[in-house]
Amino acid sequence: MWPVRVPQVGVTMQAVIQDRYGSADVVRLGELPDPVPADDEVLLRVRAVSLNGSDRENLEGRPAYARWTNGLRHPRDPVPGSDVAGVVAAVGRGVTEYAPGDELYGELAGYRGGMAELVATRPKLLARKPDGLSFVEAAAIPQAGGIAHRATAHVRPGDAVLVNGAGGAGGVFVVGLAKHAGAEVTGVDRADKADFLREIGADHTIDFATQDWADERGRYDLIVDLVAERSPFRVHRALRPGGRYAMVGGQARILLGTAAVGFPVGRVRGKRVGVLVVPQSRADLESVTALISQAGFSPPIDSVYPLRDAQAAFARIAAGDSRGKIVLEVPEGR
Repeated sequence: MWPVRVPQVGVTMQAVIQDRYGSADVVRLGELPDPVPADDEVLLRVRAVSLNGSDRENLEGRPAYARWTNGLRHPRDPVPGSDVAGVVAAVGRGVTEYAPGDELYGELAGYRGGMAELVATRPKLLARKPDGLSFVEAAAIPQAGGIAHRATAHVRPGDAVLVNGAGGAGGVFVVGLAKHAGAEVTGVDRADKADFLREIGADHTIDFATQDWADERGRYDLIVDLVAERSPFRVHRALRPGGRYAMVGGQARILLGTAAVGFPVGRVRGKRVGVLVVPQSRADLESVTALISQAGFSPPIDSVYPLRDAQAAFARIAAGDSRGKIVLEVPEGR
């Protein structure tokens, strides 16, 4: 039987705390009691945690759907972050799959709790970290990799793929995997990211400030939209017959509109228009990690911050400045 962590009075850990919605200055480094794993949980000593578009939304509390599961007035879980990599410190009595010392990575259920020295969680969404990946690289993969894996699953050589929000945390993985599948990739983002987008595999780039990709007609087999702000009545026009539009993130009204009318709009025109549903899945995590390794595609890391500089990391992702994943590193041991 593996050891179970026993609560110790007065023992605390460092954690990033967000007790209200707002800009980056609402997060701070503070102290919380050490978590104690339940019988079916592992206690993970976090070594790295990455930021996603969902973390930006959960910081600001918008679009509106960011509050539907996190809390209407303030976050129910005060610790942000879901994509973690670290070392098992202890396990509950019912856990036999992992043991102290195992190096794991993955997502946290509820998409919160990762920006801390320790996290207690059920291990069903965690996988063994490949030896060839650093903790920083491993933490960069889970959510963004899962989105890219689902979005590009049916891409064929020669397909024309457009990625809106291509330079951000999730878009870079979509670009990389679509290119690996043999697609001709167009990346949409700010003009100052054009060179970066070409470096990670984009064949063409569009500056969203000067050109509206939705004005094109019948050009793309797949559109992956991570920052949706266009009606489903418009986006389908840029698709070829049989093409697919997949909304991943964006304005709440667009999400609701796409979910409600996207299917009939697309079906009438011989296309598929809808919201991409990406469940948290260990199987998907392991599959996309293997695919990334096979493609020789290193997780694009924009920057690495120490945990104490979480506010600066959030400010960077909120401003849309990142080129790839932003990762927080947690000091080893204490």
